Amino acid sequence: MVEGDQVAPLPLSMGDLRDVITGGQDALCSIASALCDGTLECIAIDGLRLLPPLQRLPRDVLCVGWNYWDHFLEGEGKREGQDVPRPEAPTFFTKSPHTVIGPRDDIAFDPRISAKWDYEAELALVIGTGGRSIAARDAMRHVWGYCLANDISQRDLQRRHGGQWLKGKSIDSSMPLGPFLVTADEIDPREVRLQCLVNGELLQDASVSQMAFDIPELIAELSFGMTLHAGDLVLTGTPAGVGNAREPQVFLQAGDVVTVRGTGLGELVNRVVETDLYGQSSVTDMRRRP
Repeated sequence: MVEGDQVAPLPLSMGDLRDVITGGQDALCSIASALCDGTLECIAIDGLRLLPPLQRLPRDVLCVGWNYWDHFLEGEGKREGQDVPRPEAPTFFTKSPHTVIGPRDDIAFDPRISAKWDYEAELALVIGTGGRSIAARDAMRHVWGYCLANDISQRDLQRRHGGQWLKGKSIDSSMPLGPFLVTADEIDPREVRLQCLVNGELLQDASVSQMAFDIPELIAELSFGMTLHAGDLVLTGTPAGVGNAREPQVFLQAGDVVTVRGTGLGELVNRVVETDLYGQSSVTDMRRRP
């Protein structure tokens, strides 16, 4: 638990944060009691390495694409023959949980895996109460909290694999998450301003209120006939300003520092660091593809 410039580590008996989430209101009340009676020792946050707030996910990360119309429009004609009509319902995909890294960890980068690494600032939400076919009017009662994510994408892999996004979004150790998981009662997501900076240059800047499909509609559509579980992580889409749509295009390189900010949610600050992801692969180096 964050208290100003200090943190109070929860007792091991409470498990990890997913256990707290599935424990519901009783778990939160236990934490509040422990804070009040002084049984939790507070330590300074400075100097700590913050891990991802969620590390044990019940399934793949659930994601939404094209959820800001400006972002959808900026990509028209730049999807290399994979353009689609304007969606009439949310576009969903998943990505591997092995992508998740902490809010200050290095983003793994290997130009042999992809020549087009792109940034995507996003608001992420965590489901607190599971359910199936949840009505939009009830959807917000199923949200436990919010954090920031940087949905680093490999654009050439997206195009290479039939236009579906799983592969081009699932490279290991490439998605910063955090820095904190803020409970739903602490924030109005419609008032969150999302920003992404690369080496100090502001490249994305938008309000979450600009979403094409708002959070209640996303949850209603995602849960339609499909059970959501407590602890599910949902990325809600990125606004305009991505590198692939710029003229000239802007793709991440080793040494770049990427910052993602959100009102009331802190910031992610991650350096892009060259890492051997290619190994002994027999797949042709992406730099050598036409």
